Amino acid sequence: MTTSFGQSTVLGYPRIGAHREWKKAVEAYWAGTLDAAGLEDVAAGLRAEVWWTLRDARLDAIPSNTFSYYDHVLDTAVAVGAVPRRFARLGLGQLDTYFAMARGVDAAPALELTKWFDTNYHYLVPEIDPDTVFTAHPEKALSEFAQARDLGITTRPVLVGPATFLLLAKGDDPFARLDDLVDTYARILTALADAGVAWVQLDEPAYVADRTAAEIDGLRHAYRRLGELPRRPRIFVATYFGDLGDALPALLDTPVEAVGLDLVAGPGNLRRLAAAGPLRGKTVVAGLVDGRNIWRTDLRAAAATGATVAGLADHVAVSTSCSLRHVPVDLSAETHLDPQLSARLAFARQKVDEVVLLGRALRDGTTNLPAPLPPIPPAWRHDDVRGRLAALRPTDRHRGDYAERADRQQERLGLPDLPTTTIGSFPQTAELRRARAAHRAGTLDDAGYTERMRAEVEQVIRLQEDLGLDVLVHGEPERNDMVQYFGEQLDGFAATMHGWVQSYGSRCVRPPIIHGDVARRAPMTVAWSTYAQSLTDRPVKGMLTGPVTILAWSFVRTDQPLADTADQVALALRDECRDLESAGIRIIQVDEPALRETLPLRQADQKAYLDWAVGAFRLATGGVADDTQIHTHLCYSEFGEVITAIDALDADVTSIEASRSKMEILDDLAAIGYRRGVGPGVWDIHSPRIPPHHEVVDALRRAVAAVPARRLWVNPDCGLKTRTYSEVEASLRHLVAAAAEVRAS
Repeated sequence: MTTSFGQSTVLGYPRIGAHREWKKAVEAYWAGTLDAAGLEDVAAGLRAEVWWTLRDARLDAIPSNTFSYYDHVLDTAVAVGAVPRRFARLGLGQLDTYFAMARGVDAAPALELTKWFDTNYHYLVPEIDPDTVFTAHPEKALSEFAQARDLGITTRPVLVGPATFLLLAKGDDPFARLDDLVDTYARILTALADAGVAWVQLDEPAYVADRTAAEIDGLRHAYRRLGELPRRPRIFVATYFGDLGDALPALLDTPVEAVGLDLVAGPGNLRRLAAAGPLRGKTVVAGLVDGRNIWRTDLRAAAATGATVAGLADHVAVSTSCSLRHVPVDLSAETHLDPQLSARLAFARQKVDEVVLLGRALRDGTTNLPAPLPPIPPAWRHDDVRGRLAALRPTDRHRGDYAERADRQQERLGLPDLPTTTIGSFPQTAELRRARAAHRAGTLDDAGYTERMRAEVEQVIRLQEDLGLDVLVHGEPERNDMVQYFGEQLDGFAATMHGWVQSYGSRCVRPPIIHGDVARRAPMTVAWSTYAQSLTDRPVKGMLTGPVTILAWSFVRTDQPLADTADQVALALRDECRDLESAGIRIIQVDEPALRETLPLRQADQKAYLDWAVGAFRLATGGVADDTQIHTHLCYSEFGEVITAIDALDADVTSIEASRSKMEILDDLAAIGYRRGVGPGVWDIHSPRIPPHHEVVDALRRAVAAVPARRLWVNPDCGLKTRTYSEVEASLRHLVAAAAEVRAS
């Protein structure tokens, strides 16, 4: 790269491989069937493939250090030496210490896992204590830069910026350590400059959320200090996911050479930029191509926005609005999709082409760009669904008084104090995945597939009875994913074959595409739930995914308000709840783990979102009788920020991730006077670590101190599909025994 930024770039690219090569490699390493050298060979190949793809697309500026063995925030923690003492003293090698921080080991629980702003990507939360000693470790960034250079490609290393890193961290006022951390970044930047790096990208997305004046002053202070370094690369500060607000003039008031603005999710950035006046000596990197959704860009409108930006700065480059890690790799692999739908889509590879085309248009003044697509085809409309929505009444979103419901439910269910249950899924074994693949391929017929899944359901029921759980689940062996499964059975959705997106670590999902009106064709879960209930006298939960989570974990149409699409999904789920109830299912769980995830980052926008999100959940669950118990589940987000909305959901029982966050949610619930059932998770299922009996007892005793035993449920943090049966059986035995011990006391 020359000292010029260039005309086109992206903020990042998918790092899992077009066929999830990284997932397979890293899981083989964890299983002991691939050594560290083999793992690095796969990593090097994936990095090279991305760089070649971006070079061949004629992208001007190519990022590096965006590949990660697990998580880019964890990478930054290692780069600045923020390795908590419990991991440093394990005596493991560098790679295994890294994975211990991500996944935990017996002697050291993992770092907390939570959502990356308002996306479905999970990051590992750094821990910053007063005794944390920051030290510069630029080796990974330097190694990737050198690898690309050896391939003839000059790249721009990327790190999470120092202010965002501390604002995302946990500890005793991490942001107070900003000066110390900036010193460490200064050493990293100097090392990069010494290696020949011309540009570095520092990501500061935390400033699109509400920030105090002190935090904004900290941003200005940090980049003034870094900008004044005598030897450093040119600095590109990237922001994304919304409007910078008052942080934009603060950032412009520093010596950094380039600032990236999301003009898709943050249109207000353009007004702020205009108010700042002409920008001399700076590049504005305009995020004109949506990095989070898969719809084609309206290139004519984007070019017009780019031309406006060009009138405000010395130099403008075109980029994606954020990293492309949030979308699938390549649309060309999806040969089965309806051509009318394919024509409207762009995955990561196609978005790069859009960025390059817009960059050329901006440079050359080209106006010969494709016209926007017409409205959705009539076949994608459902007039009966639209009619049902128009006829809804406020009473459709309400049930009876909770206290009366609770009495009727207890009379029907007869559960003990501290009832034990799980969240839904049981391990998805290799045999189950092979059976599903054979069924898709047509080598296993419907009858054979049903027989195989029923055998698994029976095994799961018998195991739960043997373990002594009070409320059972059918284990969801037939479900490939908690959203995709429903999307494949609802009108208005399309499923991809290869549209994988990283959720965390090696966990990948294939988000369905909502392209039209949503309608239920037939019952989706009733047969599986009723079969499971026929095998046992204990209650079996019906398992559904809530409307907000289905939207959050799908690629959603943008031609109507999200609230309307959410209510369409809610109507389908309402019908499913009624059918489950009619079939004799006494407990129905409607999971909403994405409730907090989808919360707008600015407080001014949050009430409107929570109104429709809560309303959609209540529409989905409001049609059952008072003696049917409604559960919901929420996990891996900062739920204290939506605690009143959790209460407003009016679920009879809410299970919430709590093990990594040490039961913090209970204080939030107590503060609002929460009076319904709650199940704070006592086992971190995102770690292979089996929680010892005493640890579960201690967690339950903390919970009982905050919640009366009659309202407290005992459960893991989340579903068990990623765990092995040996881990599940041992951990659940500890869970049941701990519940019995605390119940007896």
